[in-house]
Amino acid sequence: MAQYDYDLFTVGGGSGGVRASRFAGNFGAKVGIAEERYLGGTCVNVGCVPKKLFVYAGQFAEAFADARGFGWDVPSARFDWQTLLANKDREIARLNGIYDELLTRAGVDVYHGRAQLLDPHIISVNGQTYTAANILIATGGWPRLLNIPGIEHVITSNDVFYLDELPRRVLIMGGGYIGIEFAGIFCNLGVEVHQVYRKEMFLMGFDDDLRHALYEEMTSRGITIQGNTTVSKIELTHGREKAVTLSTGETIVVDEVLFAIGRVPQSGGMGLAEVGVVLDPLGAIRVNEHYQTNVPHIYAIGDVTNRKNLTPVATAEGMIVARRLFNDQDSPSQISYDNIPTAIFSQPPIGTVGLNEQEARNQYQNVVIYRTRFRAMKNTLSGRAERTLMKLVVDGDSDRVLGVHMLGPDAGEIIQGFAVALNAGATKAVFDSTIGVHPTSAEEFVTMRTPS
Repeated sequence: MAQYDYDLFTVGGGSGGVRASRFAGNFGAKVGIAEERYLGGTCVNVGCVPKKLFVYAGQFAEAFADARGFGWDVPSARFDWQTLLANKDREIARLNGIYDELLTRAGVDVYHGRAQLLDPHIISVNGQTYTAANILIATGGWPRLLNIPGIEHVITSNDVFYLDELPRRVLIMGGGYIGIEFAGIFCNLGVEVHQVYRKEMFLMGFDDDLRHALYEEMTSRGITIQGNTTVSKIELTHGREKAVTLSTGETIVVDEVLFAIGRVPQSGGMGLAEVGVVLDPLGAIRVNEHYQTNVPHIYAIGDVTNRKNLTPVATAEGMIVARRLFNDQDSPSQISYDNIPTAIFSQPPIGTVGLNEQEARNQYQNVVIYRTRFRAMKNTLSGRAERTLMKLVVDGDSDRVLGVHMLGPDAGEIIQGFAVALNAGATKAVFDSTIGVHPTSAEEFVTMRTPS
């Protein structure tokens, strides 16, 4: 590979690109990486990390209210948006520095700028050109918008973390996990929240019991939810107020309109099509089971391939590409996309792994369902009406557990362990023979005995 400047050049410094570059560098490869915005990508800067920090911020409102039932006399609390923003910025800057340090320690050359492919082995960054034996595209995704009047007045999930002030009223367009999470965040921070989406029920692809239970919990918190509805136009009224006309004909006046209708692959404007890389109609890069494009030495991982758009998936894919190219040709060439655990940091949160009930019934003849819904122990003294939902989906013929689903506090933390169990092929009998941790909500997963 001496005829090239780099053994691997990565375009995109998100979680997947950084992981691939760092491992390749540690394996002895000469590696370069280009990032035009911020190291860590969407997750670290405008996604998972700051969103989870905002979720924590909102949960304090409930904690203060619940404390009275446990004997605490909590004085009136005041929330300061600017303090949250400043502390969030400091934490993100710290993480950016960690990513930079990890790359530098692995011997990776980091370029801050937009990369352009000039030919299948030549990359241009900031007017300088570099050659590479292998190129990895890990540029992620970007919020999608609609071509409607007034679309220039909306914000996306990228913008929420930089708002000058907390809005009093917000309308969220979109029923995916991003819109659902921000609805909970804003509501807990005292914002009047309206949420609309084009389907009858939100969170398409998730278990129906979870979707309906979350709907009940969200509306009980005061969030106004309208399905089968879209935004037709947005107009500025007084100052920064925005009049939102819905497909139903109704007009709602709010301070901010958040569009969370999905994300599209960031594959344009970097010369991929010009060098022959095949994209699908949505702009996703098509790859084979080894993450290779149709140009064999050009690879792609993560959200830009629009398959399993999760940060841990991108990092796992990046690690496999690095190992396959520079460490062990016979190492596993792909990860298993079955039983990938997922959490939605809604209010309350969702944790899920494996098949939902409908998916299971489509694939298996004899599906047995176990479910329970109860008021968590903490809520007995706090007086909170929130109820937890837990559900097991089982193949009645083999007794294998096909899916585990939960709505309730700590669902994301709890579901991780059950993902291990599903990947190990655990049966319902194994669940039944496992001693529960008492008193916890998690123990319900090993004490459900009667099919529902």
